[in-house]
Parts: sequence; structure tokens; C-alpha cells
Amino acid sequence: MSDTAKALLEGGPQDLPERVVPITTPGEDLKIELRNGYEHFRPTDRHADTPEGRLRVYEWWERTEMPG
Repeated sequence: MSDTAKALLEGGPQDLPERVVPITTPGEDLKIELRNGYEHFRPTDRHADTPEGRLRVYEWWERTEMPG
């Protein structure tokens, strides 16, 4: 089993490449790069059982565009 912390992403674009992602600092917002922008996810108090174990759920809350 890996020691890497992971999160389950909920909401946001349907074409996110992964719904289970590694996190560096549990409890902080996540920023996922996608299509010349970033999808932002916030941690919730909820957890979900996944094939990779019980993970904290992060909800999508906004998208920002990259400059240029």
C-alpha cells in the first residue's frame, strides 16, 4: 500500500482524466490543470470508499483560465 495521500474529486468537468489524485497537503484546496486552465477543488468533511481505500472527498468549486 502506498504512503501517498490521495483525494476523490467530485463535480467539475466530466472529462477529468483522473478522479482519484495524489495530494501533497491534506486539507488544502487542490488545483488541477486541464485544457488551458485550472479546476479548483475544496476539501469536504465527507469520505468515500474507493478501490484505493477510504478517501476524503474534494468538491469542485471553480475554474480559472491560464493567461495567454
